[in-house]
Amino acid sequence: MDEALVVRAQQGDRQAFESLTLAHYTRLYRVAKSILRDRHAAEDATQQALLDIWRYIRRLRDPGRFSGWSYRLLVHACYAEAKRAAPRFGEVEPLYEDFISTTDEYGTVADRDQLERAFKRMSLDHRTVIVLRHLLGMTPEEVADVLSVPRQTVYSRLRRAEASLHSILQADQRTPTMPTPRREVVR
Repeated sequence: MDEALVVRAQQGDRQAFESLTLAHYTRLYRVAKSILRDRHAAEDATQQALLDIWRYIRRLRDPGRFSGWSYRLLVHACYAEAKRAAPRFGEVEPLYEDFISTTDEYGTVADRDQLERAFKRMSLDHRTVIVLRHLLGMTPEEVADVLSVPRQTVYSRLRRAEASLHSILQADQRTPTMPTPRREVVR
C-alpha cells in the first residue's frame, strides 16, 4: 500500500502524500523525540523531514525503500535541529514511554528517570545509533543505510554508544562521597 502511495506522491498527487504523512508522522516524530530528547525540537525536525520528503520524493528510485529513506531525511533534520536549537530546560520527556510496561510503578519511574538522564548526556551520534538499532530494531545494514555510513562504522558507534551509556549509568549509581573535613590544630 505504501509503495502505491509513494508512486502517486512522486507523480505530484497531494492526497497520496497527505496519506503518507498521516501514516508515518507518529513514527517519525517518536524517533526524532528519542534522538533529540526535546518535544519542540522533535516537532521541528519532523516537520522539516516531511518537507524534505515532499521536496525530494521524485528522487527516490525504489518506492519499497520509502521507510528507510524517510528515516535518513529525518536523521539529517535531527542533526540540523540539534545544531540550531538552544537547549531547553524544565521539560521532562519520558524515554521509551510506549515501550515499558511493568507493575512496579516506582521502579519503572526511577529506571526511566535514570535512563533519561543518561541518554541526555550521550552524544547525538550515540543516541541516534541506539534509537535506530534498539528502539526501531533496525539491522546494522539498515542503520548504515539510514546514516549513510559503512556497516563497520555502525558497529563501532554502537559499541561506543553502549559503553558510554553503561559508564554513565554506573557513574550515576555511585554515591558521591563527602571529603573529610580537615581538623585545624589550634596552638
